[in-house]
Amino acid sequence: MKRLLITLGLGLMLAGAAHGGELEDAKSLFEQKKYPEALKLYTKLANAGNVEAQQNLGQMYWYGEAGAVDEAKAQAWFRKAAAKGNKVAVESLAIMEQRVTRRADIDYWLKDYDGADLRSGKFACPAPRIPPISKQTEEIERVTNAINKWQDCYNAFVQNLNAHSPLADKIPADVAKLMNAAEMARAKTRLAALQENMSEEAKVGSKMVLADIAVWRTATEAYIAEHNAIVNKAPKDGAGR
Repeated sequence: MKRLLITLGLGLMLAGAAHGGELEDAKSLFEQKKYPEALKLYTKLANAGNVEAQQNLGQMYWYGEAGAVDEAKAQAWFRKAAAKGNKVAVESLAIMEQRVTRRADIDYWLKDYDGADLRSGKFACPAPRIPPISKQTEEIERVTNAINKWQDCYNAFVQNLNAHSPLADKIPADVAKLMNAAEMARAKTRLAALQENMSEEAKVGSKMVLADIAVWRTATEAYIAEHNAIVNKAPKDGAGR
């Protein structure tokens, strides 16, 4: 009987060693981004009851490294690993539960955020009212001040928009950690397109304003030059006496 127990114990040790070697192989395959091979080996080990393999398999389904993101399979494997005390699996399940309660926060960045905070308030730059020509000093000063104010606002808008590039960095960390890989990819793509559109709209608007400024400046400077020429040609008091 004693000999039998020793033999069984040795067999279990050998089995554990074999699983340990396969687990390292699975990790190596994963690190090499050989996901199909890693998935196959992790699945074998997870079905055999290996807790770490169960947790890693859950993460592969969670992040879409097993193909498409599969939250149901991820949750199932996390539950198996969590039941055996795996802390990563326990934390992952907690995140999955938070995804339900904070779905609106996730969807806001996936569908609703429109960048209004980047183009409102001090970053809202309405085009200045520029007449075709100015002939009075007061009006010239008013238009010049309006142009300078718009330029300062536009430059601040551009600097602020660039400071928030990539726009995906605006996603709060507590929300970002709740997103799965597919959602984060969608959010990044959408926000990059939004930022590009905002930048392009600003460029188009600025070109229109600059065109109006150029017309006004050319006409006003021509008028001033003509006016000064007339004044200079006029006889001065006492001239010719």
